[in-house]
Amino acid sequence: MENSLEAELDDELGYSKHDYKNKDTDNSRNGHSSKRLRTSFGEVDVSVPRDRKGEFEPQVLTKNQTSIIQDIYGISVSDSAVSRITDKILPVAKEWQQRPLEPIYAMVFLNDIHYYVRSEGQIVKKAVYIAIGVNPDGRKDVLGMWVGENEGANFWAPVLNGLKNRGVEDIFIACTDNLAGFDAAIPRPRSRTVSSASCAIPASMCPTKT
Repeated sequence: MENSLEAELDDELGYSKHDYKNKDTDNSRNGHSSKRLRTSFGEVDVSVPRDRKGEFEPQVLTKNQTSIIQDIYGISVSDSAVSRITDKILPVAKEWQQRPLEPIYAMVFLNDIHYYVRSEGQIVKKAVYIAIGVNPDGRKDVLGMWVGENEGANFWAPVLNGLKNRGVEDIFIACTDNLAGFDAAIPRPRSRTVSSASCAIPASMCPTKT
């Protein structure tokens, strides 16, 4: 939601953040204000961007809006209903997470998005890492999503092993936004030559002979 609010303000002002070359207005950004929303998962604090003239009125989250489902859809959903829906969805989601993958991907994009989730009775923001694969025919597919506390080799190694265990044999290009710990998750054996059999991840992501 916060990304959508920022995009709305970009459209309102006519230029994106820090893109001063395309600025053609005497209005500008003026920090953020905090707004508390009621959701089925509890209360969530949302950072709402402001403009200096006070003219920005977002449509994603209106000024007087205090809840999401009730205000947008005109219905209310109880905690028990959310639990029942979740119980129905979980088996389907589990099957999707464990489905077999294609053996070869020309490219795999790995990046993160942020969501509010309930954790130990509190609403917290966590990173959800997503892998999108492009097969040799150019078809895109979401390979998986993982919730992580912190980026690091200890997080990425199981993710990469999981892709291999689901059938991935080779990835030509792995594209990341400088994700911390990703390189460290790739085994670096003492010998200068490594075979795919000794690598815990797809062959093309192993160190090669130099």
